[in-house]
Amino acid sequence: MSERQHPDGRETDRAEAEGAKDGTRAAEEALATVGATHPPGAPAGGGAQDAEAAGGQEGARTPDEKAAAGGAQADPPASDPPALDSPASDADGGKADVQRLTSGKGAGMDERGTTTPALRRQAALALVLLGIVIIAVAAFTTPWDVLTGGPPDPARDFTAAQIAKGEAFDAATSLPSYLSLALTLISAGVLVATPFGAKVLAWLRGPWWLRVILGTVVITAIIEALRWPLGVWFETILREYGLSTQDWAGWTADRLKSLGVETFLLCLMLVVLVALARKVRRWWIPAAAGAFAFTVAASFAYPVIFEPLFNDFTPMPQGTLRTNLLDMAARDGVPVEDVLVADASRRTTALNAYVSGFGATRRIVVYDTLLQAPQKEVELVVAHELGHAKYDDVLHGTLIGALGSAFGAILLYVIFDPLRRRTKVISITDPRAVGALMGLMTIGGFLLGPVTNLISRHIEARADVHALDLTRDPATFIAMQKRLATTNISDLTPNAVEYVLYASHPSSPERIAMARAWARLNGVPLP
Repeated sequence: MSERQHPDGRETDRAEAEGAKDGTRAAEEALATVGATHPPGAPAGGGAQDAEAAGGQEGARTPDEKAAAGGAQADPPASDPPALDSPASDADGGKADVQRLTSGKGAGMDERGTTTPALRRQAALALVLLGIVIIAVAAFTTPWDVLTGGPPDPARDFTAAQIAKGEAFDAATSLPSYLSLALTLISAGVLVATPFGAKVLAWLRGPWWLRVILGTVVITAIIEALRWPLGVWFETILREYGLSTQDWAGWTADRLKSLGVETFLLCLMLVVLVALARKVRRWWIPAAAGAFAFTVAASFAYPVIFEPLFNDFTPMPQGTLRTNLLDMAARDGVPVEDVLVADASRRTTALNAYVSGFGATRRIVVYDTLLQAPQKEVELVVAHELGHAKYDDVLHGTLIGALGSAFGAILLYVIFDPLRRRTKVISITDPRAVGALMGLMTIGGFLLGPVTNLISRHIEARADVHALDLTRDPATFIAMQKRLATTNISDLTPNAVEYVLYASHPSSPERIAMARAWARLNGVPLP
């Protein structure tokens, strides 16, 4: 029941992917993209536990959500190439770099940023070892044998009209979603396989760090300009189905804020990466350590820095619901500092809740839209979220995400030097290489999506079982799933391809079938 919480308060799962299919990404996407990874069962780089949402799977995602998703030889010797940080190189905005590259002088010969086959072999060995560690950690922390309920039967709990509406909504949003995905992947491919990025950024002037920042902003702006009409199209569909309550000013502001956060984090990461490459020949070592530390730090900072940028949070008023939620958390052995209400109704009608933060920053957050549901259903939603905290899913997800970020940094070292020939850049220290780096991150994040979602579905299923163990109320669990699915217009018969590629949660019918299986095993009357 729990989905990844975006900094703008929107989820990548059915709460927003089916319910309020938001057209923004923000810090979570940036962190996931920079590290070419996504913490399974938890937000990438975010301290928020996966946010609770609509009935289940990510069968239909927003255009942006679907979008974010060689044996090279050493260069021949050249005599005394100019350093890439020389005054002339910075002053001419890269023109000298282009001339050196096309003339064959100095191409890849500066020790900073370039590699040799021997150095790449060392990094490749570290890459293999780290990959083994990541697989071991993921295998150990993922509940592969979680309870399931057999083949789902949507017709048992949902009317033909409800099933048809979910299918129609998914069909309506699929075209803009897949167009955005195709556009994003094609853009990434062009940046990685052609000199387009280098040519676009060749006109930039200033010191290297400024050109890296400007290059990131320029490439981001170009891609976002291409995707913007698809986001507008998608938002229009949400309004037609009554899922979005925003006006265009609010929608634009949220999207620009998300884009600003993403761009800021990308600029920060790329500037640090290039700085390390300019100073250290084996830059993959400090880059991997820095990527790991950055992901961990962002996980702790996320609830207090990024969440308030997109939602206003107020303490839940004293009353039975607040008392019951805190008592349930105490009974479950999960320390919670506060219960907050997010003003989600200003942008969506979707129902949601989540637990975010670590230690002193951990809090239960409930969408104000969810407060309209019966109290028992709200408590069961929160019980699911407490399951994530109970099993340290966010901590484990952050660890895997941090290791994945380190893996991505080493992988860049291994593959970028052979790749740069296609992009016509000097080395990774060349500010014009920003486009290729961003393209690689996008492709890496997309390829990792199915793996992280597979792990996430098992983690979410365990949290469902935990909620049932804690409340012992499968009837309310099923009622809650039906409410979430119908309110958020979940696709109750998800496409197999979309399910594999995008579903971070089991489908609503799968979760209902699991609840009935739990009831049989525990001797509780079958709902």
